Amino acid sequence: MTNDVRNALAALATIAEPWQPHRLASINDYDLKVVKLEGEFVWHSHPETDELFLVLSGELTIQLRDRDVVLGPNDVFVIPKGVEHCPKADGPVQALLFEPQGTVNTGDVGGDRTQQVRELTA
Repeated sequence: MTNDVRNALAALATIAEPWQPHRLASINDYDLKVVKLEGEFVWHSHPETDELFLVLSGELTIQLRDRDVVLGPNDVFVIPKGVEHCPKADGPVQALLFEPQGTVNTGDVGGDRTQQVRELTA
């Protein structure tokens, strides 16, 4: 990771597929990731860490077991550690995630949607 200025929207333009987080920057032991979201993900939790979503464009629904949280552009929501959730986007969404390095996107459930964080090529 370089110390260069990074542009989140330019980085998002290089991502071809949804649900594949890419590291934009790191600070201390945390990663700031850019990701495109579309469709429904998997129900999961992160037993050891909170997870922050910042929607840049589109509308994202974070399904929780007791309610749905709807986020639009510039909305931030923190999912507390251990809380089961399932992100869902009926249309294209661009977002930033802030979470500890090494956090797996599918949390405690794994499966074929699990992606290791990728490095941006541009």
